[in-house]
Amino acid sequence: MAALAPAKRQSIDLCRMMERLGIEPAGGVVSRWSLSYATALHRCQACPCKETCHAWLDSMPIMVNFAPRFCPCADILFEMQVDQPPDAAHAHH
Repeated sequence: MAALAPAKRQSIDLCRMMERLGIEPAGGVVSRWSLSYATALHRCQACPCKETCHAWLDSMPIMVNFAPRFCPCADILFEMQVDQPPDAAHAHH
């Protein structure tokens, strides 16, 4: 399998992190928070903790309450968790 381009990999990592936190991208969060999402994606791309992040994502349960402390997007992800439409937060459950 071909390696993913770095920007695509970071997009996948950010989506995986959002899933772990119960943030539903299709639930209007990405469109409502497009600037925040773009900022989070940029931070993710520049993050020096990529290997730590991959290991964290691979080892954590399917749902967690908070992003890890090393994540430079933790504040944005928290805002998305709190401000997402109520129906989107329960789409997985």
